[in-house]
Amino acid sequence: AGITCAPLCGRSKAALPLRAPQSRSRRAKKAPSPKPGAVPPPVPLSVNYHFTRQCNYKCGFCFHTAKTSFVLPLQEAKRGLRLLQEAGMEKINFSGGEPFLHERGKFVGKLVQFCKEELKLPSVSIVTNGSMIKERWFKYYGEYLDILAVSCDSFNEEVNVLIGRGQGKKNHVENLEKLKMWCQKYNVAFKINSVINRFNVEEDMNEKIKALNPVRWKIFQCLLIEGENTGEESLREAERFIISDEDFERFVHRHKDLPCLVPESNQKMRDSYLILDEYMRFLNCVNGRKEPSRSILDVGVKSAIQCSGFDENMFLKRGGKYVWSKADMALQW
Repeated sequence: AGITCAPLCGRSKAALPLRAPQSRSRRAKKAPSPKPGAVPPPVPLSVNYHFTRQCNYKCGFCFHTAKTSFVLPLQEAKRGLRLLQEAGMEKINFSGGEPFLHERGKFVGKLVQFCKEELKLPSVSIVTNGSMIKERWFKYYGEYLDILAVSCDSFNEEVNVLIGRGQGKKNHVENLEKLKMWCQKYNVAFKINSVINRFNVEEDMNEKIKALNPVRWKIFQCLLIEGENTGEESLREAERFIISDEDFERFVHRHKDLPCLVPESNQKMRDSYLILDEYMRFLNCVNGRKEPSRSILDVGVKSAIQCSGFDENMFLKRGGKYVWSKADMALQW
């Protein structure tokens, strides 16, 4: 039997934020007891929390754009993270926007420390463009962070400028090498994320990736999301970045001998992530746009997650569960 989500899921055409969660003093409601034979809700083993939509880059294919400037108060964010941990979360990934933009990284640092020190999560990670991280951040918070994933779509600076990752006088690739060095110094696993698109699909990145030696190199096929990077109400027009499945497979084949390679096609990516927005609402991307649930702060995790569209089987098939704690990685540089 399927689960009907009508009372909980957002109904706006472009799935825009409707309002903030209810009063912070109000406790999340308990989910109703499941009916006999009902499909149990998935366990939120790994969650991606996009706590801010603000960013200092303008990547043309971005699928989580700056539609609001809202960020939850720190204590409310911590309350939501505790609810997720109590529901079975083992890995939290902080993303944006750009996570280091808000309070110059102090906000995400405090959340990282809370998740590792108080919630005892096995894995805490951040996805960042890397442009705003300072070494002092690692001094304060590096011990609590398992994985730093840095976005790098090309090792050609001209291509980075075309995509929207240009840093002015800074060089994105040189900055990547500096971040790798800091990760090594402060014992943080270093990961690279790349979005494969029309401007980089012919690039051979083998030698550069070998030299950087990330624990994982995750490559994503450029994805269209209605209301984010395509359609009338979007802030980006990503159609010009799109590549075919065949083009993506050619890029994968070119780099197939790299042991760190983790490719994700549109099919694997779309429904295999649990995504929380800045209001702590699960975002359902099944219909090609982001349809929000109610906030976990208002209705609890079990109720909200039923509207996430999460494909647990695809999550496992794409290798979503892996050795994600640095204590178990035996990091060797």
